[in-house]
Amino acid sequence: MDTMTESTHLTHLDADGRARMIDVGHKAETSRVAVASGRFVTTRKVLTLVRADNLPKADVLATARIAGISAAKKTSELIPLCHQVPLSSVKIDFRLGEDTIEIEASAKTRGQTGVEMEALTAVTIAGLTLHDMVKAVDPGATLTDVRLDSKSGGKRGHWTRGDTSEAEQSSAPDAPGRTARVIVASTQGAAGLREDTTGPVIAAWLGELGYDTTAPLVVADADIADALATAVREQPAVIITTGGTGVSRTDETPEATAAVLDRELPGIAEALRRRGAETTPSAALSRGLAGTAGRTVVINLPGSTGGVRDGLAVLADLLDHLVDQVSGSGLHEASAPAANTSAATAPEGSTSTASLPAADRA
Repeated sequence: MDTMTESTHLTHLDADGRARMIDVGHKAETSRVAVASGRFVTTRKVLTLVRADNLPKADVLATARIAGISAAKKTSELIPLCHQVPLSSVKIDFRLGEDTIEIEASAKTRGQTGVEMEALTAVTIAGLTLHDMVKAVDPGATLTDVRLDSKSGGKRGHWTRGDTSEAEQSSAPDAPGRTARVIVASTQGAAGLREDTTGPVIAAWLGELGYDTTAPLVVADADIADALATAVREQPAVIITTGGTGVSRTDETPEATAAVLDRELPGIAEALRRRGAETTPSAALSRGLAGTAGRTVVINLPGSTGGVRDGLAVLADLLDHLVDQVSGSGLHEASAPAANTSAATAPEGSTSTASLPAADRA
């Protein structure tokens, strides 16, 4: 059986091996489509009766279609760790052969997680309903080859069965330098007077992206410049800081960041401020920067827990490509056409530095 990816770990298990629901709150909302299929194998006699609508239970295909659509909408109730997804479309089609019924289901949404399981559930329940409808004539009918055929949307873009590029990339050894550091600028946090709630969120997010990340380093605002300079000397792929980007006299993260940057990336900093300002007008006061120090990407995110999640949502579709470009492993000329090709070939109708403002750290 083909596999879409060969992950190095199971994301639905926590560090202790217990089942968990993945937190997708930091992911960007994108249009997502998944297409799945399966094969219902029966007898020629049954197919003749289906075509003639002459089985004891009539309206075989219509009933199976409705069952599959209903099941897709209840996927999170049937599969315990699935998220509730606001489906915008579910379509189920049947193709009749001599002794088979090919089932294809497409599911579509705009959200923070994919709809692969919804499409697979629709195919499975539609197939089981077919069995229920024909069992009086052929109790030996079978449902087989249920599989995901394609998906699009999210960080990984478009995938189609038979495309091995994603599996090869995921099973290959991690590229050298794929490390990250998280630095928390909080005088109260460094003194043990306040719990760090943003650093662990960033570190966990980076870990899910495959970066080797150590525990967040919590330093006083006055020590952020030394901490940043030390981190840059280690040459990680990414440094994300949190804290100290406001307008208080003790907020020194932007100045410390500017001192280590070779080039600024103002578009990223502005995108982060715009995203935060959608819900928190004071996000416009952030002086956070983004840029590169050698082959290291350094980014300042908004500092509250909500601001960090907003910032990570902005970075979700940018960070890997940015790191590839800075490290020299990405081909700028080839990247844009590749993205256009993926969009053009999608099945029709398939159907970093985060800083806490002074007020948040008081």
